Amino acid sequence: MESKLENKILDAFIGKVVRKDLAFLVKGGLPVPTYVLEYLLGQYCASDDEDVINEGIDKVKQVIQNNYVHRAEAESVKGLIRESGKHRIIDKVTVVLNEKNDEYQATFANLGLSGVPIGTDYVRHNPKLLSGNGVWCIITLGYISGENIKVRWEIQTLKPIQISNIDLQDYIDQRKNFTTDEWIDFLIHTVGLNPETMNRREKFITLARLLPHVENNFNFMELGPKGTGKSHVFQELSPYGVLVSGGDVTSARLFVKIQGNKEILGLVGYWDVVAWDEFEQQKGRNVDAVLIDTMQNYLANKSFNRGKGTHEASASMSFVGNTKHTVPYMLKNSHLFESIPTSFIKGAFLDRMHLYNPGWEIKMLKKNSFSKGYGLITDYIAAVLHTLRNDDRTALLNDYAKFDGSLSERDHLAIRKTFSGMMKLIYPDGRITDEEAKEIIDFAAEGRKRVKDQLYIIDSTFCAEPAKFEYVWLKTGETVKVETLENIEHKPINKDAEDNDKEENLELKHSGSRPRIKPLVAKTVSIRENQSGVTYKGLFGDYLRTATDIHITDPFIRQPYQIDNLVDFIQMVKDVSTIQDTVKIHLSTQNDDDEKVAEMIDSFNDLADELLPMGIEFTYDFKAAHDRFIKTNTGWTIALGRGLDIYEKFSRFSLCRCNQKNRRCKAFNVSINKTEK
Repeated sequence: MESKLENKILDAFIGKVVRKDLAFLVKGGLPVPTYVLEYLLGQYCASDDEDVINEGIDKVKQVIQNNYVHRAEAESVKGLIRESGKHRIIDKVTVVLNEKNDEYQATFANLGLSGVPIGTDYVRHNPKLLSGNGVWCIITLGYISGENIKVRWEIQTLKPIQISNIDLQDYIDQRKNFTTDEWIDFLIHTVGLNPETMNRREKFITLARLLPHVENNFNFMELGPKGTGKSHVFQELSPYGVLVSGGDVTSARLFVKIQGNKEILGLVGYWDVVAWDEFEQQKGRNVDAVLIDTMQNYLANKSFNRGKGTHEASASMSFVGNTKHTVPYMLKNSHLFESIPTSFIKGAFLDRMHLYNPGWEIKMLKKNSFSKGYGLITDYIAAVLHTLRNDDRTALLNDYAKFDGSLSERDHLAIRKTFSGMMKLIYPDGRITDEEAKEIIDFAAEGRKRVKDQLYIIDSTFCAEPAKFEYVWLKTGETVKVETLENIEHKPINKDAEDNDKEENLELKHSGSRPRIKPLVAKTVSIRENQSGVTYKGLFGDYLRTATDIHITDPFIRQPYQIDNLVDFIQMVKDVSTIQDTVKIHLSTQNDDDEKVAEMIDSFNDLADELLPMGIEFTYDFKAAHDRFIKTNTGWTIALGRGLDIYEKFSRFSLCRCNQKNRRCKAFNVSINKTEK
């Protein structure tokens, strides 16, 4: 983390932040959520002083050693409590109502105790104890010796491991001290990940996982490869969310359990977020039809019918699971929902999804993927997100965009809710530029369009009223079309070239002669951040086929990877060229970095020597201006927004090294125009 951002974080949130790698240092093999450890670390390690941090880590380790109950040591702990009369423990507590005795009774997950009486006040102030899923607590547990004692165990104090209250306004006020990029990176650190390994779009996709935490009744789905951290924020981030296995969910557990004449509210009544993990098809898994029907109603109406009456709840639903095939395969052969349980592949159910997060765009988590910088204590940010759920910002979208009337009310609602949630996450103080608002709107609309595009494939009834995903940008009156990245990147960039090839193949088949090639036309190409399938050949190869003199102006050809890009470009020219004679390629760049000049000259000279026998005359100078373009003696000027540096970084062992189509792009534009020769 940059020291500038680190200093800002410590100044703004002193006492509320912790270095994010510390929990991993303490955790070891303990099955304790990160928010439990950070709760303790926040008390002892909220500092940038290494001595204070090291001392704090030792204290936390001591607390864990002395108070955390290991299941294997449960009997020893019971003995300690008996001998001492009382002892402070950290354990997961679940409470049930014993109607026969008319009292609440607690069960301790690791200690193995059940039927321990617990005071009504504890339950009244912490209703999630009754949810059936348990709450991590710090408990002082006493033991009563003597004869004729009905229950020997006594809960003397109980404190759930979560912040009781926060100053939300203070949190919002601190936003002004950060730039948008800094705030986004701060949030990424807060969820335990390293923002330096992500581009902006990947950061948005990661932050979108927080939307169910900050928006009431938000229906979220993310499918993607294993190991990309899909369930991380639901399992580790918040004491207000619960992660359940998709195969263990029943109507009773999720909504209402009917016990005699009583209706006991399920998970949706106690938690902000119920996340379904491993939400994919598995052999032998059957989903109750009643559960699906109840779920459908809840996702649409925030209510459900179960037992004698209708119940309402505000819990968001998140579905995360692994994909079976690659995105190109799914787009060509099935649909993007193909891996979820068959019982859920219904238009009526999937139409309830507000956002389909493209998990396949996130890289697999590696050692350097995790944060070593400062972020908010997870319990603190969880409390902030919990409080922000009451702040509805959906109406703000109306200040910026008016969507096409063909969109359904569910489409509109989905986009508005995603917009509202991203606003609260990134711009909690409401200070947002027009460009930033458009970025969120585009992301929200794309996430909903991904759902709708698949519905057309799954359920033909949706095709009767197709939605036109476009909006009028009210600031300028411009009409903006929305498209999903996967649909863009799996269509050919140079459609003219593709048409030429089709026409050529057809005429060769019937006549055996070469057809007339369509003339090239001026155009502008916009490439989205994270887009793949983009190659130099596809972008402008056709405009270089007949050129004998090509001039490249790019001031930033000095680093090894930038020179690699140059080599790739020259290879492409060699492959597409129809010229039998020598092709001249001249590079104009800069040599501002004196330490690199000698290395650059050696590299360029070696390249020139190698190319000459291949019919390519390569020359260079260091006179480039800041503009980046390619000019040909055939009259074409190709303006390059980023020069040849259009790709995200990739490993030397990646297939991206061998094939440009596999590489992810940075956002850029290319303008190709005919000029005087």
